Amino acid sequence: MKEIIFNNQSITPSKIVCIGRNYLEHINELNNEIPDDMVIFLKPNSAIGEQLLAVQGEKEQAEEVHFETEICFLYAKQRFSAVAVGLDLTKRALQSRLKNQGLPWERAKAFNGAALFSEFVAIDQVSDQLKVRLSVDGTLTQAGEIQQMIYSPAAILQELATFIDLEDGDIVMTGTPAGVGPVQAGSDYVCEVYQGDKLLVNKTWHAQ
Repeated sequence: MKEIIFNNQSITPSKIVCIGRNYLEHINELNNEIPDDMVIFLKPNSAIGEQLLAVQGEKEQAEEVHFETEICFLYAKQRFSAVAVGLDLTKRALQSRLKNQGLPWERAKAFNGAALFSEFVAIDQVSDQLKVRLSVDGTLTQAGEIQQMIYSPAAILQELATFIDLEDGDIVMTGTPAGVGPVQAGSDYVCEVYQGDKLLVNKTWHAQ
């Protein structure tokens, strides 16, 4: 089982719950429709990875991978108790093919190494001043604020409680702002989460 780090300790999430289409500008950049209901999908524990790869899969089945930077929460004691920055990695062309055929997304979203996380840092409560940033080789590429979300973290927890039990150690990824794109091998991806002007946590991945 794969692990994440919280307070210098290893935690084993049972699952990763992902919220899709939670920023209007991201919906528009992909020419998606605004959904009537919250878009929710899962990544298994096996999706947790450490390396940022531009291409995933073997030779003939290799697929280009796109990055999506997200504010991520660790669930414990019936609340979001810690925050991290994460990358929801997507095989975009494969996802499009699957969607066009009315098929599930797992092959494009839940593959091995499809979820990368910084360490998690404790929070007393979810601040409405949380912000996420991604810079690629020094250029700001993605920027989003919690107040821009269609569904707030509180609303996400409320909706999830209607059909799925979160276990202590589970991760919730809250969606990505506009600016997604293909991972470029050799580039540095610097991901950050701020509370107001205060940097809470950051992580740099060198794409391979």
